[in-house]
Amino acid sequence: MENLINTLSEKSQNTKPLMVAVSGIDGSGKGYIGSQINSSLQEIGINSYLIGIDGWLELPEKRFSNTNPAEHFYNNGLRFTEMFSTLVAPLQQTGSIDLIANHADASNSNSYTQYHYQIDNAEIVILEGIFLFQNKFNFDYRIWIDCSFETAFKRALNRNQEGISEVELRQDYETIYFPAQRLHFAQDKPKQMADFIIVNDDKFKEY
Repeated sequence: MENLINTLSEKSQNTKPLMVAVSGIDGSGKGYIGSQINSSLQEIGINSYLIGIDGWLELPEKRFSNTNPAEHFYNNGLRFTEMFSTLVAPLQQTGSIDLIANHADASNSNSYTQYHYQIDNAEIVILEGIFLFQNKFNFDYRIWIDCSFETAFKRALNRNQEGISEVELRQDYETIYFPAQRLHFAQDKPKQMADFIIVNDDKFKEY
């Protein structure tokens, strides 16, 4: 972690804001590790911000389909076009933004809530979420959180942010989320795009 923080600090001297992506499969620990990175940067005096992209999920009626559910989720699960045009692109240009955006959540709620982004003169912006490592998305530095599907499901079951039974959750992960990740692996090869890899798996001791 110390080497990573030093690298990001050095890169931020030449690129402001430094746009960093933290990605991995569902349940890999992206949010936790992203928070650790952000806190470590702030502790050494860097004006950094962490943005979790889950708020940019589509509403359930759009992100789920009984027809090719995994492919549909991969292609329609998140409002990437809206997120990059209204949030990411302005941040890349100035490091600042004052934006009220519609946010969804991982439950089955069919309505948005409003979220206020207030970021001022960021030196480093960290985005964490799934499917971020694609050629069409530009970042200055990419951090991949490596984790097995087995470990990821245990974490997903423990947090159960969807608020459903274990049987239903396993069904969703086996038919939607993990197959969508495998599609992401095949099409985008995200691990190969990473500048830095953190292993966060029970088999190798958790980070």
